[in-house]
Amino acid sequence: MYEVSVKTHFSAAHHLNNYPGACSEHHGHNWEVEVFVRGRSLDDTGMLLDFRDLKEALKDVIDIVDHKDLNMTTAFKNKNPTSENIAGFIYDEMSARINGNCTVDRVQVHETPGTTAVYWKEALPDD
Repeated sequence: MYEVSVKTHFSAAHHLNNYPGACSEHHGHNWEVEVFVRGRSLDDTGMLLDFRDLKEALKDVIDIVDHKDLNMTTAFKNKNPTSENIAGFIYDEMSARINGNCTVDRVQVHETPGTTAVYWKEALPDD
């Protein structure tokens, strides 16, 4: 099994509905995101996935949330923009963009230094 990852970051504002604390107020973060892609075989050049292609796909996804009020985006109109939900959103969006001999394995989102939310799909029985 092979795995590659890329990191990026984005800035956005949000507030958490029904949260009993300061995060219920409008505020912002500089999130760091890392996307991990996994596969069993390499292509003819010896790559699982070209880092350039992975970075481009991630940029397209990050452009949806970067410098936005997340509560006002379509993705979070009916869902709290927690780091967990952001990780799930990025996972789903990246999975729609990555195909071939690999799949998105997991997405890590760091809301602040020292805090991490991770999203992945449970392994299927044949994995």
